Amino acid sequence: MKPLPSLRLALLLLLLAVIALSGCDSSQKLPFRLTDVSGHMPDLDFKLTDDHGKAVTGADYRGKVVVLYFGYTHCPDVCPLTLAQLHVVMQRLGPLADKARILFVSVDPARDTPAVMHTYVNAFDPRAIGLTGDARDIEALSKRYRSAYTREPSGKDGSYEVSHSSAIYVFDNKGGARVLATPADSQDDLVHDLHLLLDTGTQS
Repeated sequence: MKPLPSLRLALLLLLLAVIALSGCDSSQKLPFRLTDVSGHMPDLDFKLTDDHGKAVTGADYRGKVVVLYFGYTHCPDVCPLTLAQLHVVMQRLGPLADKARILFVSVDPARDTPAVMHTYVNAFDPRAIGLTGDARDIEALSKRYRSAYTREPSGKDGSYEVSHSSAIYVFDNKGGARVLATPADSQDDLVHDLHLLLDTGTQS
């Protein structure tokens, strides 16, 4: 028996609705080039002090795509090279970069005061924000994202270095962890993935 016209119309409308829903499915994966950590790492969350001396949390950066990096201002090589690379990435993003923020978290809070952090990060990029705070809060944030750091023994002059992980974490504008990069990854790939998040908005 053939379906009644009204039933056929209802089935057609249902089919169109399903197609429409599948087209805007928020669970659709973005074609990232870097390591996709969507759903495998916790959302951006912390309680620290920014480089203006203001208490901030991860929620303060909702609405921005966040690039998070752990380091310290006395770092002799990896940190300045990474921040310089991130500056070039921001330049390559053009106007879209205004919707992103670089969060540079100090693993050396004893020396990295907000004022020191402010001078340091602004020498690299105006969209970079230095974060410091209580050593326990920094350690908790580091463990949250499976990062690690260790203070090396002091030299005769009292100076010391801090060995630390060099991963770059990227969060979408809702605070969700999306991709993980390393200094060895291509700058082109980081630009590509940030462009996806900044241009298309948040997708899970």
